[in-house]
Amino acid sequence: MSKIKVYNMEGKVVSEREMAPKPFDVKVNEGLVHLAAEAQMANSRTASAHTKTRGEVRGGGKKPWKQKGTGRARHGSTRSPIWVGGGITFGPRSNRNFSKKINRKTKKAALAMVLADKVRGESFIGLDAFKMEEGKTKLMAGMLKKLPVGRNVLLVLPKADKMAIRASRNLQNIWTVTAGDLNLVDVLKASTVVAPLETIALIEKGYSN
Repeated sequence: MSKIKVYNMEGKVVSEREMAPKPFDVKVNEGLVHLAAEAQMANSRTASAHTKTRGEVRGGGKKPWKQKGTGRARHGSTRSPIWVGGGITFGPRSNRNFSKKINRKTKKAALAMVLADKVRGESFIGLDAFKMEEGKTKLMAGMLKKLPVGRNVLLVLPKADKMAIRASRNLQNIWTVTAGDLNLVDVLKASTVVAPLETIALIEKGYSN
């Protein structure tokens, strides 16, 4: 059974905690994790590039010249894709759908794998308690300096905490999520995952069924 060190907000080890086999002691399947991460990133992607077709470009309603007798090629509109200022053929459209289907069990299993990997790599640490009296960046930065964390820190809270969010939003190396919003990509991006004991209990409860 895996164990993690539990710290207080002053950076001192106060205890060790045994982690539940699910999700913190499962075997990692790299292919499945890659599949789930790819699906999550694709599903959050939105298309911003957008080109207009000949039907959407303004103007071009009048036939530029008569059909016969001019010696020039036949044209019906100055907004044809072969004209300067015309529509674009096969250009990017904002209604593109990048989403990929992934079932809930696969997604949940992949998250368990990356959490287990963080525990094994000693990149998952617990907090005996967490409370921010004020939403000050200085307080959050001070706490992080006392803890053995890496460059990028994911702080997983049991529920939304306005003070914690306010205290961390000006720090580039930390972001906060709630236990209910914990996701694969955030865990993968983090060098260290920090979670109060209350959060860990909620994560374990979610995998107990």
